Amino acid sequence: MHGLDPGYASEVDAVDEHEWYQILQKFNDANIYQTYAAGVVYCGRRNISHLILKKNGEVVAAAQAKILKLPWVNVGTATIQSGPLLRIGSNEPDLETFRRAVRALRNEYVCKRGLVLRILPDFYSDDPACFSAILAEEGFSLIPRDVRCRTILMDLRPSLEEIYGGIAKSWRRNLKRANARALEVIEGTSEGLFKEFLGIYEETVSRKKFVSFADINKFRQVQARLPENLKMIILLARSEEGLCAGLVCTAIGNSATPLFAATSNAGMASRGSYLLHWSLIKKLKERGFSTYDLGGIDPTGNPGTYRFKNELGGRNGRDVYTLGCFDAHSGGLSYACVNLADGLKTIGRNFKELVGGFTLRARGPKVSRNSARFHPVREQDAHPSRSRV
Repeated sequence: MHGLDPGYASEVDAVDEHEWYQILQKFNDANIYQTYAAGVVYCGRRNISHLILKKNGEVVAAAQAKILKLPWVNVGTATIQSGPLLRIGSNEPDLETFRRAVRALRNEYVCKRGLVLRILPDFYSDDPACFSAILAEEGFSLIPRDVRCRTILMDLRPSLEEIYGGIAKSWRRNLKRANARALEVIEGTSEGLFKEFLGIYEETVSRKKFVSFADINKFRQVQARLPENLKMIILLARSEEGLCAGLVCTAIGNSATPLFAATSNAGMASRGSYLLHWSLIKKLKERGFSTYDLGGIDPTGNPGTYRFKNELGGRNGRDVYTLGCFDAHSGGLSYACVNLADGLKTIGRNFKELVGGFTLRARGPKVSRNSARFHPVREQDAHPSRSRV
């Protein structure tokens, strides 16, 4: 264990749900994965832990950890996804605060509890390299097998006119076509809207014939537990023929990310997804958000969705990679078990993709090669490619 230096102190599991949400909303880098609701839904109340770092009595950093342990033995992991939280107000994260935060986390979960601590910080490849250096100095190592996620960060700080002008012409042309159809945009956070979205989401998954590793029903449960001001935004586009497109987005702190998007079979030609993204951008601007994280890209595996997002980001977009996943541990049985579990998890995901893909091909609706080529950029990915819950 290493000391935190004078003025710094950490508190562990000293807050309840209401107090955690009060602390969470102090941070501009707050996100859905650090909400109490997400922790309870995915792990259960007994398996989440909260650490708060204070400097001279003021909260300067915070993190929610998911604890997974084998029964009867002290073997397991503490995972901090998109954390620790550091950005308060308009300030950029302080390097020394970051150092003290990861040190406090290591002291608690590795040194005291004997767990493997896994951190997926909310930093990107164009952030200063010193964050990786600090993690290394504090006893963390980058997981070599971990595939860093790639995304486009869209800057929402320019005026709405400048944002629109920075979008690719082909994307704006499709938006104009959507506007010409006089689609009705419905927005809200209710269970009813989520249920409507699920209908076209299932159509999209079947039509595109892919396997989603993100359980949308878990996110539905998270939505039910979240406070109203932190709930996911649900947008639906409707024409005279019925529901055309849908979008589910999380907007917490000063950044928003689309988690799920879908287009109904009947709405393929509506360009409804263009209208929904633009409607969301206008709403985010009104609420003062500074970044629209477009939710993950894969130019090789999913070129159509990549083109859609790349054209939307346009001159206001930054193509970046996440910093990666870092582990700290004390060696021994716990780390060996975690490595074994990681290997089995990878095998399971590959098997699910293989079997699930075969099932979708066998049961899914027929989609002609011509129609698939004709609409390569008009469908949205229906799963959150950055989700690691």
